[in-house]
Amino acid sequence: MAQILLIEDDQSIRTSLALALGRHGHQTREADTGEDGLRMLASAEPDVVVLDLMLPGMDGFEVCRRIRAKSAVPVIMLTARGDDFDVVGGLEAGADDYVIKPVQPRVLDARIRAVLRRGTFAEQTQSDRYRDLTIDRAALTVTKGDQQLALTPTELRVLLELSRSPGQVLSRMQLLELVWEYDYLGDSRLVDNCVQRLRAKIEDEPARPVFVQTVRGFGYRFGPV
Repeated sequence: MAQILLIEDDQSIRTSLALALGRHGHQTREADTGEDGLRMLASAEPDVVVLDLMLPGMDGFEVCRRIRAKSAVPVIMLTARGDDFDVVGGLEAGADDYVIKPVQPRVLDARIRAVLRRGTFAEQTQSDRYRDLTIDRAALTVTKGDQQLALTPTELRVLLELSRSPGQVLSRMQLLELVWEYDYLGDSRLVDNCVQRLRAKIEDEPARPVFVQTVRGFGYRFGPV
């Protein structure tokens, strides 16, 4: 069972989603404004935040930014169908994934379970060091110099997948399958925005990345080592 914080101002949507998530085995706390959601986040310590972007007062974009400033909790945003502005803005604010309204509970449940699995991924090898970056695959921690980095489960999983075979190129579609568990044509913006946030944390110069490199027309690779 996952503890879900649902931030949604529409009462009918909020109630129906909470009931549906309950049937899927989750326990949900509800907030109807971004301000209330942030207060609940501090006390509830949820496993996942499901966040509507169009909120009264403080909108979902600002809520997501404030969550990311102090927490690595996975955020799944609820966005209007086909609204690219919502999708891009939400991902840039730090969301891990998105579900399009009207929300299908089974789809939301699948995305919740997928994002939770990213934080439980482990390998047999203990740790690898690349220059000043240490990836402990057993403890699922990343250290740069002597500072442990606060990566979200999605950022961590992207780094683990890319660094598993340094120098090997992974396409955006491959990363969508490995990290987000999309088994169909997914949204490559999920990958690009996550890589951008990851670079901001692990690279000395994010605009000139050493660890997570872009291979134009193909995808990304980890290296040089």
